[in-house]
Amino acid sequence: MRLHTQLFIISLLLLLTACSSSNSGSNSRYSMRHDAAPLRVPTPLEMQDAVVTKVTKSASAGRPYTVLGKSYTPMLNESGYVEEGIASWYGRKFHGYHTSNGEIYDMFAMTAAHKTLPLPSFAKVTNLSNGKSVIVRVNDRGPFHDDRIIDLSYAAAYKLGYYTHGTAKVKVEAVTLENSTASQTYIQVAAGSTLANIEALASSLRQQYQLPTNIVQQDAIYRLHLGPIHDAQHAQHVLNKLKQNQFKNAFLLYTQ
Repeated sequence: MRLHTQLFIISLLLLLTACSSSNSGSNSRYSMRHDAAPLRVPTPLEMQDAVVTKVTKSASAGRPYTVLGKSYTPMLNESGYVEEGIASWYGRKFHGYHTSNGEIYDMFAMTAAHKTLPLPSFAKVTNLSNGKSVIVRVNDRGPFHDDRIIDLSYAAAYKLGYYTHGTAKVKVEAVTLENSTASQTYIQVAAGSTLANIEALASSLRQQYQLPTNIVQQDAIYRLHLGPIHDAQHAQHVLNKLKQNQFKNAFLLYTQ
């Protein structure tokens, strides 16, 4: 009986070790062997374009590097960059892991990977088959395939309409503060069915934040928007203050 017990324990340990090896994948830091789409579609808020802001370029991500035996030299300045080629997208396998400039990859954020654009930077990507466009924040390196020029987040690929196809022919244009269309930022503070209450809140917030307000009616609901706010950092600061108070569900809205 003792021998049988020992054999059973050894067999069980070998089985667990084999399962662990097959799940973790060999020579990979990712928990998934193959990439996959998320279990839900992006929300309308998640499909808002990235807001072009002043950024500090990553020095480490600007150094020449080699992947799969091929060397790449990142651009010092992205101004004027335009290229047409194939775009792909990446999703669940990489979700939650660090990008090349140290940020955390979020497949529902408007981001992208590029071989040589400075990190971070911004780009307008247009699907040439349907004319749909999106502005993304480039914060990662890749895709390391000779026939592809950019790798978009799942949300960006969803907005461009090629998430079910895997790839699409696109035009990529670098966007800087100098050549970007002036964007306007709003904050949706609250929503309710009683107009008088929303109007009173609007009056109070106008005085407190010295910003204009706008009440938008949709069906029987009144939505209070604070703005426009032309500086993205100021908008984020106001949003943080609102959330620290009683407006936990406030969020940013962008228009181009």
